[in-house]
Amino acid sequence: MAKILNVFKKIEDLQKRYVHLAQKGQSLLTLILETEVAEHVYNSNAIENSTLSLDETEKILLQIDLDRFISERELFEAKNLARVLSYIQTKSKEKELELDVILLLHQMLVSNIRDDIAGRFRGDGEWVKVANHIACDPAKIEDKLQIMLNEYYASPMVNIIKRIARFHLSFEYIHPFVDGNGRIGRVLNNYLLIREGYVPINIQFIDRSHYYSAFKEYDQNKKTTIMEEIVGKALTNSYHKRLAYLERKEIVTLNAYAKMNKISHSNLINKAHRQTIEAFSEKGIWKIGV
Repeated sequence: MAKILNVFKKIEDLQKRYVHLAQKGQSLLTLILETEVAEHVYNSNAIENSTLSLDETEKILLQIDLDRFISERELFEAKNLARVLSYIQTKSKEKELELDVILLLHQMLVSNIRDDIAGRFRGDGEWVKVANHIACDPAKIEDKLQIMLNEYYASPMVNIIKRIARFHLSFEYIHPFVDGNGRIGRVLNNYLLIREGYVPINIQFIDRSHYYSAFKEYDQNKKTTIMEEIVGKALTNSYHKRLAYLERKEIVTLNAYAKMNKISHSNLINKAHRQTIEAFSEKGIWKIGV
């Protein structure tokens, strides 16, 4: 408990530093968001078993031909998710998250992939299994989602990490769509974070095993501890990156930083993973502002 409380306090402190600098750095922050799209798309799709690498994802979004054949589905999964991520940057500030917004985002995500299910919740007879859990009865989906939204909006004083963790777990437990639930769920996390003045998070493919264990924990005893840790670290990473740029620090790899300061690189990596130093992961490489 003490560990997660420390994370809550750290996010509050990072948020205060960020807000102080963000207003004068909007053009820089916009560029950071643009450069992050491919990485977000790669990680979210890879969690759902896409075979695309980060490099291939970047090429698709830049409309550069790939060196191998990929399916039409994977092509549209990359393009559609990039479109959704860009869309929510503006939309989240204009409109509160409601069921119609969730349906619109799903339609954008699944268009040209599964047009028969795009923009609608599971219907009668469309049951799905998530690991060893049979998802919500299709007839109860809208009611369950509305309860989920009501609970989120009824707890503004609860720390944002706890709110996002519970929201995400609840959404995936309901699993309202035939396909695209994981991707949409992670998009909704950022919709809510951006709307409340926080920075977007990127749950990384490399952490997939730990991410899945959070759903198992929730399924078995309704605890959110693991997901809180995941969201907390992702938020911290996102703030560390933005603050390094906003505070006009020189950004170097952690390896270079270790050599500059004659410090053990492996020790720094461990601290970076625990987020006890202001390092951040970008395209799989740990960096830090100096």
